[in-house]
Amino acid sequence: MSELEELEKRIRKLSAQDLAKFRAWFAEFDHALWDRQIESDAKGGKLDRLANEALADYKAGKAKKI
Repeated sequence: MSELEELEKRIRKLSAQDLAKFRAWFAEFDHALWDRQIESDAKGGKLDRLANEALADYKAGKAKKI
């Protein structure tokens, strides 16, 4: 059995209370990973093109108030 399969098996056996705690923990964990990836992409210039396009659209009056 792979490590992932073992983890899935253990998660299925969690009580409702422990599953809720796991969900909350995993959401925070996943968000932190996402934040680090976005930060890394931004520092690496991967988002520059998108930012420049958004600024150009804003300056061209294509932005909408929300």
